[in-house]
Amino acid sequence: MITAFIPVRGGSKSIPQKNIKSFCGKPLVYWSISALQNSSIVDKIIVATDSTEIEKAVIQFNFDKVKIYRRSAENATDTASTESVMLEYIQQANLCGNDIFLLAQATSPLTQANHFDEALESYLQGKYDSMLTCVRNYRFFWNEDGSSKNYDYMNRPRRQNFKGEWMENGAFYINTVDNILKTQNRLSGKIGIYEMPEYTAFEIDEPDDWFVMEHLMRKHNLNKKPISKSDIRLVLTDVDGVLTDGGMFYSESGDEMKKFNTRDGMAFELLRQAGIKTGIITSENTKIVEDRAKKIKADYLVQGKREGGKLAAAQAICLQEGMTLNNVAYIGDDINCFELLSSVGLPACPIDAMQKVKEITDIRILSKKGGEGVFREFVEYILSL
Repeated sequence: MITAFIPVRGGSKSIPQKNIKSFCGKPLVYWSISALQNSSIVDKIIVATDSTEIEKAVIQFNFDKVKIYRRSAENATDTASTESVMLEYIQQANLCGNDIFLLAQATSPLTQANHFDEALESYLQGKYDSMLTCVRNYRFFWNEDGSSKNYDYMNRPRRQNFKGEWMENGAFYINTVDNILKTQNRLSGKIGIYEMPEYTAFEIDEPDDWFVMEHLMRKHNLNKKPISKSDIRLVLTDVDGVLTDGGMFYSESGDEMKKFNTRDGMAFELLRQAGIKTGIITSENTKIVEDRAKKIKADYLVQGKREGGKLAAAQAICLQEGMTLNNVAYIGDDINCFELLSSVGLPACPIDAMQKVKEITDIRILSKKGGEGVFREFVEYILSL
């Protein structure tokens, strides 16, 4: 039995809610779990957390290998070691001594399924008691006394002739349950090294790391598989700025009015005919939108949701429908749509959307403005995939 273990705390001082903060459109913890889910060798994945928010997010991924373990409060503090929660879980789960235990870090999202598989295949050959991941570092190091540490400065080597040094990148560690219990450590005995690509040297600990890692993620891991029509099972939309032009009209008596586009109404019918669910998620809360949702027969209407509330509403719908945010297409135009747009499988916005929205990774910027049939344009694009 091969168990992968991912410890994720709810608290983070440097980056609040780090483990579920959107990273390249998905919660950070998603990437490590997804890679392990796609491993051909790993049997089960344990996500050890003290956070209800993280637990809810992980459940939304709908991965069949994943189980949640609620770690104790004392092993979820800033001072608690990773080993402490590893040992807590191993003792609670009564794992067999010869079971393989793989510790993976959510802060290393560049790790892919093939990295886990290759390292495990090497470990299963029985040459090592435990293994860790490293990258080759080609920097020259010095001692405090001014002496060179890993090279002769009088004969400075060229990079191609310099072996460099192994640097631990913190991506994952492999050991047996028995070894971990005996030594109280993730590593023990004869230790082997699995070499990972140089670009995986970074971990996310500080805000600046986030931007560097997102760039590396897009360059090396993403955009390998285009989304298809069959991936989309739910289409969601904002109201003001998408189904309307964002204008507010008031009668002399103070009644609010909105102008909708009939072509957008037909788009809901086209999706219904294609067997795709529809929904409206909006920050406002009006009878007008309720009436419009009934007329176009939207499957879901959620009103009064601002910023993060929109993402939570979409996650609740996904849970009810037995799907993930990867199966969702969403169109929005303003910053209160940003989090949800950054998390869905297919994000889109009108041509007159806010600039911050247009800068979201892989967002489709449509040619029409809000209220001018932009939702219909989006739907026709989806149906053409």
